[in-house]
Formats: sequence, structure tokens, C-alpha cells
Amino acid sequence: MFKLDYKAPCTYLLPKQGPMRVPGLVIASEKLLEQEGMEEPLRQVHNVATLQGIIGHSIAMPDMHWGYGFPIGGVAAMDAKEGVISPGGVGYDINCGVRLATIKRPFSEFSESSKSKLINRLFTLIPSGVGHGHQGQALLDSDYRQLFQKGARWAIEQGFGNAHDLDFMENYGVIGGSDFSAVSAVAKERGKRQLGSIGSGNHFVEIGEIEKIFFPQVASEWGIEKGETYVLIHSGSRGLGHQVCQDTLEKYIREGYAKDLIDRQLVAASINSPQGQEYFAAMAAAANYAFNNRQKILHQVRIAFSEVCDLPLEQVKLLYDVCHNIAKFEDHLVNGQMKKLCVHRKGATRAFGPGHPELSPLFQKTGQPVIVPGDMKRASHLLVGSGNPLTWCSCCHGAGRARSRAQSMKVWGGKNLEEKLAKEGISIRASSERTIAEEMPDAYKDVDDVVDAVEEAKLAKKVARLKPSLVIKG
Repeated sequence: MFKLDYKAPCTYLLPKQGPMRVPGLVIASEKLLEQEGMEEPLRQVHNVATLQGIIGHSIAMPDMHWGYGFPIGGVAAMDAKEGVISPGGVGYDINCGVRLATIKRPFSEFSESSKSKLINRLFTLIPSGVGHGHQGQALLDSDYRQLFQKGARWAIEQGFGNAHDLDFMENYGVIGGSDFSAVSAVAKERGKRQLGSIGSGNHFVEIGEIEKIFFPQVASEWGIEKGETYVLIHSGSRGLGHQVCQDTLEKYIREGYAKDLIDRQLVAASINSPQGQEYFAAMAAAANYAFNNRQKILHQVRIAFSEVCDLPLEQVKLLYDVCHNIAKFEDHLVNGQMKKLCVHRKGATRAFGPGHPELSPLFQKTGQPVIVPGDMKRASHLLVGSGNPLTWCSCCHGAGRARSRAQSMKVWGGKNLEEKLAKEGISIRASSERTIAEEMPDAYKDVDDVVDAVEEAKLAKKVARLKPSLVIKG
């Protein structure tokens, strides 16, 4: 087991050793560190610290668990001139992310009949499951050229939302530097019917009530109140993003970039090389696809509330949309000087604090909303970023798995899980019984423990706790 040194509350150092270029930094409580399965993600923290051009620390968040190359819950900043960019540091589901919308109506005021109709309508409108998408008109190359460049603005121009939504998205819903030609024909084929769909695994649409307010001042600034209704959407770039990652990994390995690495899954290219620039351009295109995907899902949520609950579309208000599988160029203070870094966040969320120049004016005073989904029974959380430079202004992205999908399936497979969850106040629709078994609440760490850890480590502050009730799973 790797030995960690205590640094500060919920903050531990993995000392620099062997080929590590920088120390590791682990954000977690003692309780979380004592859970099973910590050895593998800590080994990956060690391995990431060996990459060329890494600055500061190889970082893991309290929701960390084993991933491809990088741990899920991993953060690594690379020198933009001398460092590398790693597809494993972004992940297969490029710009997997979450968005939170609120409705100025108490959730308790919706009748049971309305809730039942609502979840059924949402399940009809929003495709879910492996490979599933819409059967309507497929995206053309002309569409791809526009949406890769414009990000979420393209979906809004197609009638899915309004321009005001862009103010409530990370980077205003677009990552610059995309290139249509960097995305393979296979990737575009996979994604051509998947805009507006959830996908599989832990992706979802969740509806419930804002159960508790922790930080009334920020909650008031954001216009949220205890008891009102919320909608949480978790999805990413679907098959298109997966293929971009796969194409790049295969190319890098074929061209010898994995040679001499401590783990070939960390295969990477110099950021400024043609290969590195090509991956970034394809990744940015996939990220912009994901922004469009979540924008279209939100529009379908608005349609469902309009049809079932006679609620005007504009009353389903977007609060924020955050990425948690992305590599982005950001300016950070390094040894007293501003330096451009390529920050990899894999299963981690940007958490800029008050006054950060990249935030829209709406969040300059408070800091950035940070959305942390939990599981479909206990809770999700809304936090506000503190802008902690130790983690390059990063925070956790969710509860993090405590049990693998195979383990959860072994425990829950074959049982009537919809009935069990209904008794606990959760109405669920899913593409398969297997999905429900794999995603049962005890497959995840307790999200309350995770957000308590990031608050103690001063990465973000709790604003509100969200209680799920209606859930659609991939």
C-alpha cells in the first residue's frame, strides 16, 4: 500500500519516489481512504506523476477509483510548451458532464399522477441505453462542421433552447480549437443520431427536490430555494467521443508513443506536436458535441414539463453546465508567475472561485457552481468553487464507485429492483434491468462523505443538497 503523508485537513501527499517527476496529492478523508479498492487509483496517481511536463502534483479527488491510465477523479496540469496531452487523462466519454436546471415550483405540489406521466414522457422523449439514439434525421457533415465550431450555440440555433442558456455553461458551451477534419468518419457515423440521448451506464436524467440549503447567501444569488424542483442531466459525447479516444489511442500506440512508459495506458503526445494538436482538435469537437447533446436533452425535459404539467418552457431554468472529462488550456500561477497549462480533468470538475476572469458576470461574485451527482437514492449536491490553486481550481465530480458493475450485478441481479426502489421513494425507468442492478445506490460511495472532504480541503463549499425522486437511467 502506498504511504500517504498528512498535509492538511483531507489533504495528503504521496511523496515523490522513483520515476515520479512530482509528488502525488490526494484529497480524501480517513474514512474514504480506508475503503476497499484504494490501492489501484493510488498506483495510477503515482504513474501519472511520471509524465513529461507535469506541474505541481498528480492529483486525486475523494471520488477516485480505477480508470484507464489516469484514475477517475484525477487531475494533472501539464506545461503548455513542454508537456504532453494524454487521451487517458480525458477519458473515453469526452466532456461527459452534468447540468442542473431548477423550476420555481415545489416538488411536493406535483401530484403522483403528474410524476408518473412525467417520467414516462421523459423516457419516451429521451433515448437511453447502449448505442441508442433518435430515429429521425441524421446529422450531416454540414451540421457537424457547425456544431463542432459553435458548441451549444448550434443546438440553440436549431430551436433547442435560447441564447440566454449559454451564460449558464462552462466556457459558454464551447471549447475553441476544434477541427472537423480531425474527427474520423467512423466517429461521425457513430454520433449522427445520438444528439439528445443519455447513453448507458451511469448516465441519467434525475428530478427531485432541493432538500436542504447550506449556504443561503449563494443560494439566494443563484435564485434557488428549499423545496423547489430540480432537474439533473448527466451525459457526454456518446459514441462519437468514444471513437475519438479510441482512434487516438490506437494511433499513438501504433506510432510508438507508449514505449518506455510505466503504463502504456498513459500513452501521450507532446502538446505542440502535430499528433498532440490533432487530438486536441478532435477532443474539442467531441466536447462541443457533448454540449449540444445536453442542450437537446434539456429541451426535451422542458417539452415534457410543458406537455404534462402545463409549465412554460422558460420556467425550466438552467443553473449551470460543467464538464468533467476534458483537457483545457488555462492560466495559473506557478512559482509566482502566470503560466499557461493544459489541465487534464478526468472525473473532476473545474471549480473557479469568485472573481475569476473566465466566469460569466453572473458568477463573478459567488464563484462557479460545482455539480456533484451522488446516487439515485441518497442525494446529489450543489457546491460553489473556492478556486483553490493547490488543485488547479478543481473539485470532485460525483460520489465515485465503491463497487464495480460486475460486483453490483452479482449482488442485485435477478431481483425486482424497480419495486424495491419504489418502496424507497424512487421511481425509475431504464433501458434494461441490468443497468439498474449495476447502478444500485450501494455501488457508490456516500456522496455526503465526498463533498464533506472537498469542503474540508477548501476546494468548494456546499450550497444545497438535492433529493432524487424520478430517475431515468441509460
